[in-house]
Amino acid sequence: MSEENSVEALLEEARLNASIPPPAERQRLREAANLSRAQVAAAVGVGRTTVANWETGHSDPTPPGRLPYLKLLKGLAEICPAAPAPAATPDPTPEHTADPAPVPPAFAAAPQTLRGSDGHAIEGDPGPCVRCGIETTYQSTDGRPLHSGALCQPASPAAAPHTTGTAPSTPAAAPAAPAPASPTPAPLPNRPERRARSAARAQADTTLLISRAVHEEAERAGGDEEAALKALIKRAIPDVMHLFNETRATGRYDYTAYPALPDILKKPSKKDPDQIWEARPKFHHPGYSLRAPGDIKVTALDVNAAYLSALKCWLPIGKLEHSTGTDGVEPKRSGVHLITPAPWTHPHLPDPIGDRDEPGALWITNSTLRLLQRLAGPKYGLTDAPVIHESWTSGATENFLDALRKLLSAARDEAIENQDTLTLEYVKAMYSKFISTMGESIHNREMARPDWMHIIHSQAYANLWGKAYKAHQAGLDVVAMMGTDELHVTGDWRKVFPEGRGVAQMKIKHGDAKATGEYSVGTVGR
Repeated sequence: MSEENSVEALLEEARLNASIPPPAERQRLREAANLSRAQVAAAVGVGRTTVANWETGHSDPTPPGRLPYLKLLKGLAEICPAAPAPAATPDPTPEHTADPAPVPPAFAAAPQTLRGSDGHAIEGDPGPCVRCGIETTYQSTDGRPLHSGALCQPASPAAAPHTTGTAPSTPAAAPAAPAPASPTPAPLPNRPERRARSAARAQADTTLLISRAVHEEAERAGGDEEAALKALIKRAIPDVMHLFNETRATGRYDYTAYPALPDILKKPSKKDPDQIWEARPKFHHPGYSLRAPGDIKVTALDVNAAYLSALKCWLPIGKLEHSTGTDGVEPKRSGVHLITPAPWTHPHLPDPIGDRDEPGALWITNSTLRLLQRLAGPKYGLTDAPVIHESWTSGATENFLDALRKLLSAARDEAIENQDTLTLEYVKAMYSKFISTMGESIHNREMARPDWMHIIHSQAYANLWGKAYKAHQAGLDVVAMMGTDELHVTGDWRKVFPEGRGVAQMKIKHGDAKATGEYSVGTVGR
């Protein structure tokens, strides 16, 4: 670049910087041009969240996206200049009292929902609806947020469009009232209110994404449900990652998608596992024999959506840091730990560490460690605390995947209620594949968190152990506990667990285990 061109470029950027509009005007220009934040972000080479921060004043435009963003704003200002202030209207005279009262600008144009060629409402960036004030992603024909249905109501009488056209009466001797002032804008919601609205909006919008995907594949398959299901399972990974990113849009924590991993979390080869022990159970009560039928009736129970429930767990959100002893063991840290567990002396209950072939020290996840620490506490008193040798941990939160969990749980419940097998299997494929591919997987390149995968698996096993202990405390014998979701018990289990297909319910297991449903066993040395 020549010296003259370089100087001209600097002068151009300086002129643009000097005339940059305030944050509110930046948003107005974009909305007036019917552009979404995603479109602007893609054009200037930044993220959608960055554009949102520039429009709300949380940050100023910075390189490398600043110059193209300033050029865009300049162009939009030429295309969509600010509207002049409306002239004051004279007060209505007594003979015109039947004229309509002043109408707030937001309703003066009677906005309609913007719809595409297929008749469906078009979505954009979220914002408060111009009718009811509740956040929505749908747009009006002039680019403002507007619910697609006709059921939303104005937020308050002051903001509602006047339909009767009757002005309030005043005494004859009263002086003329001043011209109506511009409507006072509604107070902005505080941060917790914005977060609650954003969470509600995110769940509603992302639930719509699930139903839309199912309808798309059902239409493509021409009524062939098997073909539609195969297509949905094939797209489950990118779809669930999109849902994950959408639910993270309102999250308060940034996370590290590709942290530097310690060797214990790396596979030595494609076929060999890493060194983390997930405490997967394979328990059979020594006092029962499944091969000797008798008079004791056993019920094989199935835990519904075990992995989905396990998304509620403490996940490290940053790079794992090494520590020795108990230095890295804190309530708000999570990761993996090298421990020596205490002996388990309760043969009638599953070992919380799972069934191991070799004794001694082993690497476990934070989910297993928290379970062992609870069982060593005064409430249970079932074992001694494990000896912690070293840890790899990071600051953690229990709610990192909670929005995604709630979203998928709601979609699952709705599918069960509507007997929608296609959506039910699609949701199941999304959460199961999300967990199984978040580690080292060629099918998901958006993150590499094997620590998360192990922690979630272990949380599912810890949850199952808790159900087994609950049955034991209620007087039932735990005959077997296997995998993530299989629990065999004696006695009236319905007095302990609610029956059904909901996430918090249990059902009788059928069809996929050696001993399923209700069966009888004998006893050996009880």
